[in-house]
Amino acid sequence: MQSWKEYQSANKERFLNELLELLRIPSVSARSENKKDMAACAEAVQKKLLEAGAGKAEIFPTDGHPVVYAEKIIDADQPTVLVYGHYDVQPADPLELWNSGPFDPVIKDGKIYARGSCDDKGQFYMHVKALETLVKTNTLSTNIKFIIEGEEEIGSPNLAKFVTSHKDLLKADVILISDTAMISMDTPSIDIGVRGLSYIEVEVTGPNRDLHSGVYGGAVANPITILAKMIASCHDENNHITIPGFYDAVVESTPAERKLMAEAPFSEEEYKKDLGVSSLWGEKGYTTNERTGIRPTLELNGIWGGYTGEGAKTVLPSKAHAKISARLVPDQSSADITTKLLNYFRSIAPDGVTVKAEEHHGGEPYMTPIDSVAYKAAAKAIETTFGKSPIPVRGGGSIPICALFEKELGIKIVFMGFGLDSDNLHSPNEKFDIFNFYKGIETIPYFHRYFAEMSK
Repeated sequence: MQSWKEYQSANKERFLNELLELLRIPSVSARSENKKDMAACAEAVQKKLLEAGAGKAEIFPTDGHPVVYAEKIIDADQPTVLVYGHYDVQPADPLELWNSGPFDPVIKDGKIYARGSCDDKGQFYMHVKALETLVKTNTLSTNIKFIIEGEEEIGSPNLAKFVTSHKDLLKADVILISDTAMISMDTPSIDIGVRGLSYIEVEVTGPNRDLHSGVYGGAVANPITILAKMIASCHDENNHITIPGFYDAVVESTPAERKLMAEAPFSEEEYKKDLGVSSLWGEKGYTTNERTGIRPTLELNGIWGGYTGEGAKTVLPSKAHAKISARLVPDQSSADITTKLLNYFRSIAPDGVTVKAEEHHGGEPYMTPIDSVAYKAAAKAIETTFGKSPIPVRGGGSIPICALFEKELGIKIVFMGFGLDSDNLHSPNEKFDIFNFYKGIETIPYFHRYFAEMSK
């Protein structure tokens, strides 16, 4: 019987080619024109799970995009691991900033460039190949279930209904997620928490039509100007968020936690160089890592209005729009923060314009305990393959479904991400190192071994 390493080495090129096939499917959940692509991607995931050795794999329709469920049950007395991931991806815009086609994966300098390469096709597919490794080498020591959804990038609007109506199907001892990042491959880490999310859209309307900016400028409120002022009012001179009650529920990190975060290697100069900026920006009194982990934020995600085509057109626009999101930390509630955001923008509208503010989606912050058996198994697995103990860190991103999983299924989540913060998630030229992909496939089987051993 082959060892894990021998099996993976013999099949590594096939593993990579299978991922490239998956990346060619433009599974953009946010766009109705990609509905057929979403269905095709769900079918591809189902097929790959069956080929990897799942005892069964099914596609469950939802009111939106389908959920793929699969399982490999070896022994009811053994612990069960529920693997979560998502096959949907962010829109690829702006297309002109990509160096290659977002759905035509290119390998360059040992990296896979494609939309979804890291978030999250490359990462959940590591688990599919880990399952194959365990099955083909006859070394599977846990039961494994998969729930791979198609709506994570739009806030998982239909997954809650699926989870609550399939609790018995999803019954497990722990949830394992690879949709996060490590500090680096030289400094492995495990996210012990993700931030929540509140996402709204604001529309400001002035006159009943676009106006000639010479004839009417200076006499009628310009919706773009008004919207810009409203947005600017959300932060003070210390970049502190000014929305009333925004920080009321924030659990302040202890000095001990902040000290632990400070021990993680971080070069501000390299950080700035990678981003192409000359200085950093954020809430006064906190470091960069603290601003992206333990503090809530408010960001402008998009703004438009008036004439944006080629050349000049001197108009005073009728409308202006903005998409705005807040990242949340314990114990902030997405519903509470969304209400505060909506009320704030409605309340500060000056005379001469009307404001419409609406919610898009949200999700709760989540923390995972570092004294659990599952966390210890993950840490030991990473130490086995990296030769170093992972550093616990707080992640800046959001996985909206986490809090719901724990509430409905009564089990904890462990994050085992193998991406990097520099992988251009949600940006042009998203990438995933081939080394990281293979390292995940190498490491995940050890999690199952150690979780089974530690659960006895």
